[in-house]
Amino acid sequence: MQIISSKERQVYPIIFPTSYGLIGTINFFVINDGESLSLIDAGIDHEDCWEYFNLALAEQGYAVTDIDRIILTHHHEDHVGLLKRILALKDIPIYAHPLTILRLQMDADFFMMRYQFFHELYREMDCLHDAQPRLEKLSRTLNELDERKLIANYIPIQAGDFVSGLEVIETPGHSPDSISLYDKERKWLFCGDLVLKESSTNAIIDPNLNGVRLKSVTEQRQSLTKCEELDALLVFPGHRTIIENHKQLINQKLESMNRKSKRMLALLANEPQTASSLAKQYYKSKYKTEFSLVMSEIIGYLDYLEDHQFVIKEKIDDVWIYSVPKQIQDKDGL
Repeated sequence: MQIISSKERQVYPIIFPTSYGLIGTINFFVINDGESLSLIDAGIDHEDCWEYFNLALAEQGYAVTDIDRIILTHHHEDHVGLLKRILALKDIPIYAHPLTILRLQMDADFFMMRYQFFHELYREMDCLHDAQPRLEKLSRTLNELDERKLIANYIPIQAGDFVSGLEVIETPGHSPDSISLYDKERKWLFCGDLVLKESSTNAIIDPNLNGVRLKSVTEQRQSLTKCEELDALLVFPGHRTIIENHKQLINQKLESMNRKSKRMLALLANEPQTASSLAKQYYKSKYKTEFSLVMSEIIGYLDYLEDHQFVIKEKIDDVWIYSVPKQIQDKDGL
């Protein structure tokens, strides 16, 4: 295990290699502040990951029971997977965003609202038939709430809070509950999945607590800009390589998002389209193999373009049709 030290504080990155998706590694981090141990994120629920975690701790003379607190950057399964195994050995407080806690507690009203939200969303985006596997998965979750529920000592944290010297910064986009943790003195930033070096980060569509669709791409751009403005020597991401040049990297990410927006705009300028038809044109075979992520991306970009008045939409037979206003086509030469 690599050790990173600065001003009486050490970080032990746990970089678990995996074939899970295309993410390469699942990263979580142990921090020794001289008085206690904090664990940032908790890997994936897999025996190999559990063994890897325990061996990495043992290399430094630690055990799971030496951990004093767990801090979560967001609720995704590759960041919370080992929680039940850890808590079976020791009752450790979990610091997390309120929306993360809601998901881990498997609140029945919340998950029913999400199911209804996505059913209506996919109908309006003209992909209800293609969405059936996704909706069936959401339905199975509803039937397994009690089984999946994680009972723990939760401590909610939000923007401006501090945990073990780390400032909580809300950085939604990849998920509504995404947070980053900033050590200003040492110029360290733990960013979850906000920015990754070797791959892009999906901005994932979700509703707010009132069932209103969040503008995921807009939020992702705002969060990247917020992160870019921080003075950070090292950025510790949830996957792949630790980042040393985060300002340059984030600028590249934002430029990539700009190019993606223009490509989608050019496709829409050819003819009005539904979100699903645009998704099929833009992502081709990935539309079927990665349906949920693809539709999240397309809907998020359409929301972003609509907010900036680059596209307009009209509902025909209960389906949204997106197009580019003529003045925009003339102005941009589309």
